[in-house]
Amino acid sequence: AEAGDRPDSGDDWGAVGVTHKRYREYINTEEKWLGSHPRHWAKKPLWTLFRRVKRQGFESEELLSIYREHGVIPKSSREDNFNKPSDDLSSYQLVEPGDLAVNKMKAWQGSVAISEHRGIVSPAYHVYTPLHSDNSRFLHYLMRCDRYITGYLSMSKGIRVNQWDLQPEYHSRMPVLLPPLDEQVAIASFLDHETAKIDALIAEQQRLIELLQEKRQAVISHAVTKGLNPNAPMKDSGVEWLGEVPEHWLTTQLGKLCVDVADGPHYSPSYVEDGVPFLSARNIKQDRWDFADLKYVSGTDCDEFDKRVVPAVGDVLYTKGGTTGVARVVDFPERFQVWVHVAVLKLRKSVADPRFIAYALNSIGCYEQSQLFTRGATNQDLGLTRMILIQLALPPLEEQKEISSRLDSQTKSIGDLLSKVEASLRLLEERRSALISAAVTGQIDVRGLVPEGAEQ
Repeated sequence: AEAGDRPDSGDDWGAVGVTHKRYREYINTEEKWLGSHPRHWAKKPLWTLFRRVKRQGFESEELLSIYREHGVIPKSSREDNFNKPSDDLSSYQLVEPGDLAVNKMKAWQGSVAISEHRGIVSPAYHVYTPLHSDNSRFLHYLMRCDRYITGYLSMSKGIRVNQWDLQPEYHSRMPVLLPPLDEQVAIASFLDHETAKIDALIAEQQRLIELLQEKRQAVISHAVTKGLNPNAPMKDSGVEWLGEVPEHWLTTQLGKLCVDVADGPHYSPSYVEDGVPFLSARNIKQDRWDFADLKYVSGTDCDEFDKRVVPAVGDVLYTKGGTTGVARVVDFPERFQVWVHVAVLKLRKSVADPRFIAYALNSIGCYEQSQLFTRGATNQDLGLTRMILIQLALPPLEEQKEISSRLDSQTKSIGDLLSKVEASLRLLEERRSALISAAVTGQIDVRGLVPEGAEQ
């Protein structure tokens, strides 16, 4: 129906729930991704609210980045931003408070925001100066909500997903929903208040995840350096990070425990829709395989791979590029291939249990050694010749297996807790996104719900 007392039944509405009242009348938009909106709201094309600008020559200004999660923030405020800026910043673009900044290659992932900072961004970004007198905070929430991200996706073009560009000629005509100004202020204030509460809960869950991960790391590190017997006689290992180890244990280098250490061909293969599964560093986690974005290679590429190494059950895969220093035992019978960023450790099974070696490599001490041996500023690599120098403590084979079995049980318990916390975190993030999308597109009416003193 063109009008009615219920908003359209998008995913955002279902996730928010029915505790919020609805507007009395709605009308449908022409854009399928936008759906319906309250009848009294206006709809204007983006070009009437913003004009694209390219202000360059401000290389002394602070570097800014656009994050999907945080919007426009100073690059220096995040420790996880490893993108190296150009040596020459003269072509970088000035962004001022109130400007709309867009990462044109990641708009469809949500890298769009109204800036609250002055600084410079990549010359590849799109920057728009405001022409409007609307509420910038409301527009910030609107431009980043799930429905608009779907809109950016529909306007982005390219051969590969990670190379899709937001097309400016379509983006400029993108419809912008505009409630009356007082309503914009009320919606923005409501979302500021409600998302702050959800963000506090998210931060608690994230901290709990960090604590559980630290606990798992500590349990592993203690078991592979001290063993399971707290009364075992100890000796100085002669290795600083190991400290004391059980008297009957050896200290050795990783290379001495391997029959062979190799990696895949040193080139990026062509991906195909269906072929032989292709493992890279991003698929290997300490506690699981992550096959969410598993790639496949053709039989022709496999011929080249087979000249290097084919992983087999019982081998240990060890990441040597991207995220370095993560180990996992191959426990699947299916034929896989590995890229250069993954090393295959073929162990001497008479002296080394694969599960124990993987646990040892994931311990704090071995991980820190792997980072010391990693080279490269942007394309980091843990070379094979350096990797084999990693030192670890080695109990007798049967004790290795006993320790591995104990760790399997202990890390599973911690992993089960982690899974529950991560599920709670995902629900909170989904609720946050759904609440924002529902409020800024008028699927719920939040007028009168703004706490006293919170209005801007």
